Order: sequence, then structure tokens, then C-alpha cells
Amino acid sequence: MTRVLVVDDEPQIRRALATNLKARGYDVDLAPTGEEALRLAAERHPDVVVLDLGLPGIDGIEVVEGIRGWSAVPIIILSVRESEADKVAALDAGADDFVTKPFGMDELLARLRAAVRRSAPASDERSSVAMGEHTIDLAAKRITRGGEEVRLTPTEWHLVELLVRNPGKLVSQRQLLQEVWGPEYEREANYLRVYFARIRRKLEADPSQPRHFLTEPGMGYRFEP
Repeated sequence: MTRVLVVDDEPQIRRALATNLKARGYDVDLAPTGEEALRLAAERHPDVVVLDLGLPGIDGIEVVEGIRGWSAVPIIILSVRESEADKVAALDAGADDFVTKPFGMDELLARLRAAVRRSAPASDERSSVAMGEHTIDLAAKRITRGGEEVRLTPTEWHLVELLVRNPGKLVSQRQLLQEVWGPEYEREANYLRVYFARIRRKLEADPSQPRHFLTEPGMGYRFEP
């Protein structure tokens, strides 16, 4: 059963999410503060985190950074903040998606399901791709360098996988955004800039002059093994 950690300081939001998630068969843990969120994340190992940014004590960005120090669990931000700067800050810290309050329950649940699918391991693939000193294992959804795993978030992996499965081909910005975040995000090119900067920092020898994950300005991205 999928376990969801809901982090929000508003009791009515926590109750509403808990009721809707439990009715659909999810296990749910609730946290009203960032400190409690980090404790529960470490103890309960959720499959996905739904996180508010405006929390008492440590804020949502610090929670994301704390979880990302040891886990690649999908993190969906649920916040009244809607500026591009807030979205970029959350994504740059390691969040996988951003939903603005007030929100539709059906949309949030759809995004939650998508986040869980992206993080689920594949069982029927055996292929791997060599990329310089890295090995990209498409079956295990992992990347290693010299035998050591390079940790990617589920969203980072999804972007890498989409390009690696189309070597040498231009994958449009629109296609990437629709595949990873959904059709309503097809204009959010800033998401791609943030994520590919992070991917290059992790996987390119010189992130400022990438050799493998290339940008085609105004069009999309290309993978060269």
C-alpha cells in the first residue's frame, strides 16, 4: 500500500487530504510542522510527500533539503505561493512538482499517482547505456559512476530516461513538460532549465559545457552518449 506523508500547518487541509487519500486506499501520516515532517519521513519512509511551504519552525524548502540529503522520495509542493521565484526555489531544492492552493482534489491525486509511477522500479527491462564514466541502468532506474550510485530524484530520472531512450534525437520542451508534469505545464520552460542544470551538475564532467545533455535553444533537449 502506498504511504503518503502530508505536511501542512492547516488542520482542515490535513483532515481533507487524509480523508480523501484513505478513501482511495492510501496509508497516510500527518505532520503540522517541518520538524515533525523530517522525523516521520525518517521513521515511516513514505512513498510520496505532499508538503506546504509556509510552516511554523523550519519552512518547506528546508524540509525538502533535509529529505533530499538521504532520500529520493517524490515531493509535491502544495502552497498558496504562486510566484515563479517560489516555484523555482522549491524545484531547485529538490521538489518534484508544485500545486498552488486552492487546489482541485482530483488534480492533486492525479499528480500524486504520476509521481508514484515515476518512482516505481521497472521489472521487464534489461538495457543499460554507457555515458562516459557513467552507466545508466534503465531497468533498475539508477546511474552509477565507478560502482557508486549517483542519486537522482524521480523527476530528474524521468527527464534523463526520456532523453536516453531517444539518443541523438531532439525531444521538444513541450513533450518533456507534458510527459513529466502534464499538459497544463507545457509553457513552464523554467522547470526544464532548473532541472537540467541540476542533472548536468550530477552527470556532466563540466556542467558549463555539457557533452551529453544538450540544449537546443527555444526547441528542446538532446542526449548524446
